[in-house]
Amino acid sequence: MDMTDSMAVSVTALDAQRQRLNVISSNLANAQSTHTPGGGPYKRRDVVFQSTPVASPFQRTFRQVSTGPGAHALDGVKVLRVKEDTRPGQVIYDPRHPDADKKGFVKMPNINVMEEMVNMMGASRSYEANVQAINATRAMWNKALEIGR
Repeated sequence: MDMTDSMAVSVTALDAQRQRLNVISSNLANAQSTHTPGGGPYKRRDVVFQSTPVASPFQRTFRQVSTGPGAHALDGVKVLRVKEDTRPGQVIYDPRHPDADKKGFVKMPNINVMEEMVNMMGASRSYEANVQAINATRAMWNKALEIGR
């Protein structure tokens, strides 16, 4: 693994965590949205991650030939999809609410604000850790250049 590979892994993780933060922000913004264009309350969304190779197929083949069989493939991460949470939302009684049914009940989004805040903190810390990994890689590059002078 060279330094560009380690940088590529961190960059894929930055992009994945950025997308996760966007989804969490959307969840928080819609925590009280009882009516969507599709009808019904907003449904919480979550990201599904998948590993993805950071090298091109040629680079992977070349690396395997040059290092021998059993060479470890280097993977990054990407967002495979954004899925809707199937947990039911809370139903509250508010007959004056514009989205209340005939009995006065309103279906609320299935969003727990505290859970979303915890998820946001985790995604933010993961993002920060990947920024630090990129900075460490950059520092190693600079040291290597200084040694070569």
